[in-house]
Amino acid sequence: MTGKERRSEILKTIQETKEPISGTELAKKYNVSRQVIVQDIALLRAENNEIYSTTRGYILQKPLAFTRIFQVNHSDEQMEDELNSIVDLGGNVVNVFIEHEVYGNISAELNVNSRRKVKEFLEKIKKGESTPLKNLTHGKHFHTVCADSEETLKLIENELIEKGYLKK
Repeated sequence: MTGKERRSEILKTIQETKEPISGTELAKKYNVSRQVIVQDIALLRAENNEIYSTTRGYILQKPLAFTRIFQVNHSDEQMEDELNSIVDLGGNVVNVFIEHEVYGNISAELNVNSRRKVKEFLEKIKKGESTPLKNLTHGKHFHTVCADSEETLKLIENELIEKGYLKK
């Protein structure tokens, strides 16, 4: 079995297990050292497979299957609070888009799913690398948000309503 074939099989094994699987178990199953498994996992991650290491072994991050588009409006000063409100409740801000009167829909990928990524995004804005798309439409913009359940999306919706960011 080639390394590529082994990695494909490792990925399949991790995808099919409900519980984390240890590097030692994988090494025994594929008759290689644990260090080879560690290297294989690193290569699989480099191919954008979201494999997480836990104290009990490796597990694949399940894709967030529930999506909703939120129309929001807020000031530049409220951007951090808006994004943190979404990620703190388990949302992933996939993108931001606006409906421009002249140019039509303009969209930018964000993939912001943690406070660290919110901070990194805002640092780029503050450094002048870009201006928020919302500024082209007087604050009105949309976010596509993914989460693990409809319940999580409802929690996010309620939070955005409570803070006055969500527009109907």
